Amino acid sequence: MVLEAVREILERAGFCVLATGSGAEAMQVESSNQATIHLLLSDVMMPDMSGPAVAQLLKKRRPDMRVMLMSGYADGDLLLLNHGWHFIEKPFLPAALVERVNEVLHTPERSQGDDGFDNRIEPKASDSSRRPMESLFRLAPFTAPSRQ
Repeated sequence: MVLEAVREILERAGFCVLATGSGAEAMQVESSNQATIHLLLSDVMMPDMSGPAVAQLLKKRRPDMRVMLMSGYADGDLLLLNHGWHFIEKPFLPAALVERVNEVLHTPERSQGDDGFDNRIEPKASDSSRRPMESLFRLAPFTAPSRQ
């Protein structure tokens, strides 16, 4: 399962991860967690609600939280430009994921607002071999290396 693989990659890199299996579960975990959540990492397409929909709701409650979405569809990054959110295309190597997460956490926020995004947009092609990675949070920078 993609969720477990990504969780393991990030935990081995020293990140504290709160992994959830759906958008609804992500909302519940976030509301019961008082600690800072630095990053929401979610698939664009999920069974119960889209990654961008989860991100929009959580950003209202945690405006300092960074957002990185992933998708197996190459044009997914274009959907995120208005928000200043980050994107990684699946499939990716473990080292590329860790590098991208560190990059997102150590670069200045560049939000451009939240208008102009339609989270009802469906991908053009269906590829059943690509499974959505449900919501994934990174909770505290315990061992995250600093960028110099």
